[in-house]
This record gives sequence, C-alpha cells and structure tokens, in this order.
Amino acid sequence: MSHLSKLRGKEFLQRAYAGVQDALAAQIRSSDHIIHDGDRGEVNEQYFIDVLRKYLPNRYTVDKATVLDSEGQVSDSIDVVVYDRQYTPTLLDSDLHRYVPAEAVYAVFECKPKINKIYLEYAAGKAESVRRLQRTSVPIPHAGGKPFPPKAHFDIIAGILATEVEWADGFGESFVSSHSKLTNFRRLDCGLAIDGHCFDAYDQGAYEFCSSENALIHFLFRFLNQLQSLGTVPAIDWNAYASQLSR
Repeated sequence: MSHLSKLRGKEFLQRAYAGVQDALAAQIRSSDHIIHDGDRGEVNEQYFIDVLRKYLPNRYTVDKATVLDSEGQVSDSIDVVVYDRQYTPTLLDSDLHRYVPAEAVYAVFECKPKINKIYLEYAAGKAESVRRLQRTSVPIPHAGGKPFPPKAHFDIIAGILATEVEWADGFGESFVSSHSKLTNFRRLDCGLAIDGHCFDAYDQGAYEFCSSENALIHFLFRFLNQLQSLGTVPAIDWNAYASQLSR
C-alpha cells in the first residue's frame, strides 16, 4: 500500500468517526427543548445506551438498571450498566427497568450534562454503591473432567458520560485535583464528554487524555480494550440467591 493510500485511509477513518461524534452531539443538543431536567436526562441516557449497544460486541448487554447481590442488597439506580446476559440472566425485569446480579456487571456509567467536581463526586457515589455489593463465584464444570476453580472477581469499571467539560482547561489541573480524590470503591476509571474530551485513569495517578473530534471513538476503543482485559464474568452461586428465599 502506498504512503498516499495510507494517508487517505487514515483521513477517511478520522472523518468517519468524527461524524459519529457529531451525530451523537446533535442528538443530545436536540433534547435541549425538553423543559424538565429529569426527562431530558433520561433521553440523553438513552442516546449513550444506544451508542454503546451499537459498538460493543453482542456478548455485552447495555441497560439502565439496579444491581443486586445474593444478600438482598441493592445499588443506587445506575444510568448505564454494561453486563453479561449469556450466563447471568437479569432478575425482576419490567418494561422500563432491570435488576442485574452483581456478578454479571462489567462496567457502570453515570450520565450528566457536564463533567465538573460535583458530578464527578456524584458518579463516584453511584460506582461505590455497585462495588460494595457481594459477588459470588463457584467452580466451572467443563468437558475435560475436573472443574475449573472459581474465577477471581475483577474490578468493575466505572465512569462518567456527559455533554461537555465545565473546566475551561478541559481535563487539566482542576479536573485532576478533583478526580484524584476519588479512590478505592469511588474511583472513576474513564470518562467522555461529547464536546471532544475523554480520559482514562490508571494507578499511581497516571492519565491518558484525548481532546479531538474523535474523542468518542477513542473512548470506545479504549473501553473495548478494558473490557477485553476482564475476560468473562464469574459463575454465579445461584444457591446463595436461593437461600434468601428459603429463610
């Protein structure tokens, strides 16, 4: 392939993915006419859910949901939950809301109109309500004979999705100062603002930022990489759930 072909191919991809970001931004701007904040928030949540459903592999399901555990504890209502549906069915479903077993959860996101100190802390609280839940794991039978040992629990990914970043310097010093205080169960691993910013946060205070018209697809590719690193969810101990009903 010639250098020119590579260059044109790169430009084509950049323009195409920028178009995806522009389309989502236009959808979110179109909700500005909705008077009530709660209603407008629900509409925008669905836009983000639709984008994740479109770009994530079919093994991942994306919904607004509440997460529950085998001890009967529940999380806050979570705007976006990325979870497994192949091995772990949802519970107590209704047309508008699902209850997802804690063991099935890969990632949770809070959707807000902007990313600022207050909304970072709010999203961190939602993440904590999920990560504090109990998760079971049992041996996994297979055709080869002796079952695989119970899988260790991975860290559930948590983040924030928004229309814009409130700080004038984007994800600069003010963002880092606020974000770095969110630790342990309250940590936020990644975030996206449709105005063209995204971040990934790592241990020891390391960050990766993207500020461009391709921030959305950059965020999606980075998120896919994180999901890939988690593998599959653990096998649930359904007896632990059943025991709650026999007491």
